[in-house]
Amino acid sequence: QVQLVESGGGLVQSGGSLRLSCLLSGYTRDYAIGWFRQAPGKEREDIACISSGGRATSYSKSVKGRFTISRDDAANAVYLQMNNVAPEDTAIYYCASAEHVSSFGGKFSCSGFFNEGQGTQVTVSS
Repeated sequence: QVQLVESGGGLVQSGGSLRLSCLLSGYTRDYAIGWFRQAPGKEREDIACISSGGRATSYSKSVKGRFTISRDDAANAVYLQMNNVAPEDTAIYYCASAEHVSSFGGKFSCSGFFNEGQGTQVTVSS
């Protein structure tokens, strides 16, 4: 059974850094893995995705240049390095398997996130 467990959230000051981890179990190496976040009163936002094998990544405009997604299949883990965080990054962060991937026009993207974990809270103070 595929299971994903997030960790690493916490309270961080604006401009600081945080690294989230997503521990994978089950048959997850063939799946792209992504991160999405949910803030109170806001729609879910898909923010990053990494292909199986880790050679392709994609980011939302809101985090591109600040966040980096990576994966270590030997450790069964996917990470989200968050740098230069801002109060608007405050949310519950989830990792999930991606059902669909695309390389249309040479641009990698993911969709159809499922099997997300329980989430980890990130709070950025101003």
